[in-house]
Amino acid sequence: MSTADERRETVLRTAMHAFAARGYYGTSTTEVAEAAGISQAYLYRLFPHKEALFVALINHCAWLVRERMSRCLAAAESTDPAEVLATVTSSIRRLATEERDLVMVLLQANCAASEPAIRAAMRDCYAKQVEYVRAASLASDACIRGFFADGMLGNVLAALDVAAVDAPWARTLSGPGNGHRDEQGHEHEGHGPGSGPGPGPGPGDARLFPPD
Repeated sequence: MSTADERRETVLRTAMHAFAARGYYGTSTTEVAEAAGISQAYLYRLFPHKEALFVALINHCAWLVRERMSRCLAAAESTDPAEVLATVTSSIRRLATEERDLVMVLLQANCAASEPAIRAAMRDCYAKQVEYVRAASLASDACIRGFFADGMLGNVLAALDVAAVDAPWARTLSGPGNGHRDEQGHEHEGHGPGSGPGPGPGPGDARLFPPD
C-alpha cells in the first residue's frame, strides 16, 4: 500500500468518527485533517472537497459491511432463503455492535441526501446491497423488502439507544430480544443493529444495510 493509500485509510477512519457525531453539515475538513494528523492542504490532495470525502466514506462503510457479509455467507451451511437472511443478520449485528459509527454515518448520509452526489452514492449503495442480498438469499421481493425495512427501523433504534429505555413504546418498536424483561421476567438479548427475534426474513431480522 502506498503512502497516499495509507493516508486515505487513516483519514477515512478519522472522518467516520467525526461525521458520525456531527453529520455532513456539522463536520469541517479542518477537524478531520487535524484529527488525522495531516494538513488541510494534504487532505485536499487526497479528497478534492468535503463532498468527495463524504462519498468516499459512504463507500468505505459499505465495503466494511460487504466484506463481513461475504465472509459470513462463505461459511453458511444452508441455502434456505430464511436461513441465509438470518446468517446475514447475525453477521451485520456483530459488525454494527463493534462499529457503531458505521450506523451513524449511514444515517447521517440519508439526512444529507439533498446533496446530489450524496444522494447518488446512497442510491447506488442500496441498489447494490439489494441485489447482493437477492442473489445470496434467493428470497422473494416481499422478504427482502421486509428485511430492509426492519433494518432501517433498527438503525434508528440503535442510534437512539432504545435498548436503554424500559417503556412500552420501546419494547413495541424493538420487538423480542430488546434487552428488557418479558412478562415472565426473562431477560432477552440486548437490542442492537441487527438484533431480531428469530431466523426468518421478516421484521426484526436485520438492522444495517449499507452496500458497497
